[in-house]
Amino acid sequence: MLRNRSLSVFGTLLLLLAVAAVWLPGSPVAAQPSAVQERSALLQDEQNTVDIVEEWGPSVVAINVEVRGSRLGQDPLEGLPPQFRNLLPQQLIPQQPQVQQSSGSGFVVGENEIVTNYHVVENALVSNGVAKVEGATIRVVFPDVDDEYDAEVVGADPDYDLALLRLVDGGKMPAAAKPLELADSTAVRVGQKVIAIGNPFGLQSSVSQGIVSAIGRELPSIGQIEIPMVQTDAAINPGNSGGPLLDSAGRLVGVNTMIVPGMTSSGSAGNIGIGFAVPSELLIEALPLMREGGLVGVYAQNLDIVNRPRIGIEVGAVTAIPDEARRVLRYPDHGLVVVSVAPGGPAQAAGLEGPAFQATIGNSSYPAGGDVILSANGTKIDQAADLQKLLIGAKAGDEMTLEVWRNGETRTVKVTLQVVSQPEESGN
Repeated sequence: MLRNRSLSVFGTLLLLLAVAAVWLPGSPVAAQPSAVQERSALLQDEQNTVDIVEEWGPSVVAINVEVRGSRLGQDPLEGLPPQFRNLLPQQLIPQQPQVQQSSGSGFVVGENEIVTNYHVVENALVSNGVAKVEGATIRVVFPDVDDEYDAEVVGADPDYDLALLRLVDGGKMPAAAKPLELADSTAVRVGQKVIAIGNPFGLQSSVSQGIVSAIGRELPSIGQIEIPMVQTDAAINPGNSGGPLLDSAGRLVGVNTMIVPGMTSSGSAGNIGIGFAVPSELLIEALPLMREGGLVGVYAQNLDIVNRPRIGIEVGAVTAIPDEARRVLRYPDHGLVVVSVAPGGPAQAAGLEGPAFQATIGNSSYPAGGDVILSANGTKIDQAADLQKLLIGAKAGDEMTLEVWRNGETRTVKVTLQVVSQPEESGN
C-alpha cells in the first residue's frame, strides 16, 4: 500500500515537471521560436524583391518643384468644418499657392544624371525651353538624406514625357545612388514580375509589386505622339510619376508616368490597378539628345517650326483612307500620301509631287495620282509621327532617302533638308 502511494506521488511529480517544462522560462519550449522562424522565412520571390529594393532603392529620389516659394500639396485641413477651421490662427491655415507646381519621383542614370517625367518639372520651366522661370526651384531628396539638393533641367523630351536633371552641386550625389541598368523593353513579356519604387502622395521610397499587364498600349504624350506604353497592375499613384519600373533583375523596363485613376475616400485620384510606364527603349533613344541640352523631339521642333529643316510637304496616312477607297485607288497598305508640296522647297526640288486629281468615291473625295512615301532612311512609315521622329535632330543640308510609290511603281528619292520659309500647316 505504501509502495503504491509512493509510486502515485512519484507520478504526480513527473506530471508537474512536464507541465513546468512547457510553461517555465528556460525550459525546452525555447525550441519553439525556430519553428516560427522557419514559417516566417522569406520565399524566393520575396527575397528577390527585398534584394532589389536594398540595392536600387538608394538610386530613387523624390523631386519637389516649387514656384515663388509656394509648394502645392494636399491641404492637411481638408474636410475640416469651416466653424473649426476659422478658430485656427491664420498662419496655420494653408494659403492658396500663386502658381501651380508639381512633385514626383526620379532615378539616377549616370554620373550626376537623374531622369524624371517632363510633366513633373514642366511648371517650373519657361514655355519653350528648360530654363527655370523666375522664382522656381527644383529640389531632389535622396533616401535617408535629410537635405534637399538644388537641381536643374539639362534637357527634356515632351514627346516621351522625359526630362534629364543634374544636381547644381554634383558632389552631393550619395555614393549609394548607383545608375540604374536600362533593360531592353522590347523583350518584356506580359505576366512577368515588375517592381515600382517612388514617392506616392509624398511617402518617400514606397515600393509596390505587380506584373506586366500589357505591352504596346498606344497612349498620346504631351507632344501628342502615340507612345507604346507598358501597362502594369503594380500600385502607381500621384507622386510615382518619374519613378522606375524594374524587372526581377533590378533593371529598368519603364518610367512610371500615368494611371487610370479611381477616387479615394478624400476625393483625390488613386490607383485601381491600371498604370502605365514609358518603355526603357524610348529613354535609351532620348537620352543622347537630352544630354545635348534643351527641349528635343517633334514637340520641341514644332515650337520652332519656321526655323527647323524640313522636307516641305503636307501628308496624310494611307490607313486614314477607307478600305474601299484604297482598293479603288490601288494604294499600298501603308505609307504617307503627299497632300501638298511647298513651292521652292526640298521636296519639289527632289521631284516629289502631290495629287494629280481628286477622286470621288461614294460621297467623299480623295487625293489620287500623286506620291506615297513608304519609308524614310530604311524605316517603314505608317504615320506622320514616324517621319517626324526621323527629322529630330536633323540639320539643314542633311540628306534623307525616301522610298516613294506612284501609280503602282516604286522609286528612290533623295531629299536635301532645308529650312522652308513658310511651311504648310502640319507639314514635314
